Amino acid sequence: MTVTDAGRLGTRADELGDRIAAPVRDGLAVAWRNLIALRRVPRLLIFSTIQPLVFVLMFRYVFGGVVGPALPPGVGYVDFLIPGIFVQTAVFGSMNTAIGLATDMQTGLMERFRSLPMARSAVLSGRTTADLARNVFVVTLMTAVGFALGFRIHAGVAAFLGGVLLVLAFGFAMSWIFAVVGLAVGDPETAQAAAFPVLAPLVFASSAFVPVSTMPGWLQAFAEHQPVSKTAEAVRVLVLGGPASTAVWEALAWDAGIVAVFAPLGVWFYRRAV
Repeated sequence: MTVTDAGRLGTRADELGDRIAAPVRDGLAVAWRNLIALRRVPRLLIFSTIQPLVFVLMFRYVFGGVVGPALPPGVGYVDFLIPGIFVQTAVFGSMNTAIGLATDMQTGLMERFRSLPMARSAVLSGRTTADLARNVFVVTLMTAVGFALGFRIHAGVAAFLGGVLLVLAFGFAMSWIFAVVGLAVGDPETAQAAAFPVLAPLVFASSAFVPVSTMPGWLQAFAEHQPVSKTAEAVRVLVLGGPASTAVWEALAWDAGIVAVFAPLGVWFYRRAV
C-alpha cells in the first residue's frame, strides 16, 4: 500500500466517523435545548410529576382493597402496583413528545432547524432523548414515593435497576409513536387530544393496575398481549422475583418493534412537515 492509498483510507475513515458522530452531536444539542426549556419553565416538570403521584395515591388507597384479594398469595397490592405505575408514568410522559414537536411546528421552529447545517434526525432524536431524561427524574421520584407507601424490592437491587432500565426503554420507544402523532397533527392542543385515544386503551386495559384475570374474557386477549402489559409484567417479575427471561425478552421485542416502525415513520413525517 502506498502512502497515497493510506492517506485516502484515513480520509474515508474520518469522513465515516463524521457521518456517524454528527447526527449524535446534533441530537444531543437539541436534547439539551429541550432540557433547558424544562429548567426555565419548571412548572412543566412539576405538573408532569403530580399526575403519577395522584395515580399512586388513588389506586393504593381507593382500589387497593378491591384488587388485593385477586393477587397471588404473599403479594401486596403496593408491590403489584408500583411497577405498573412506573410503566404508566413512562407512557403518559411520552405524550410530551407529541406536544413538544407540535409546538415547535406551530411556532415555526422547525423551519429554523431546517435552515441549519444539522442532521435531519437530530430534531426527533433530541426530543425523544430529552423526554427520556425527564423520565429518569420522574421514575426516581415515583420510587421514593413507592417506598414511603410500603413498596419493597424482593429480588435484589440489580434486578430492580434492570426493571427501571426496562421502563425507560419502553418510554423511549413510546416517544417515537407520539412523535409521529405530533408531526401528523401539527398543533399542540390537537396533539394532546389525539394522544389520549392511544394512551387510554394501552394503559387502562392492561395489567398495570389490576390482574388481567379480573377483566372480562373478551378483553383479556388484548390486555395480555399488548406492550404495556408485557412491560409491566417484566418489571414486576424483576421486582418481585421469579423467572424473568421470557418476560424481559418479550418486553424488549416490543420496544425494538415500536422503534423499528415509528422512527422511520417519524423521520418521513418530519421531512413532509418542513
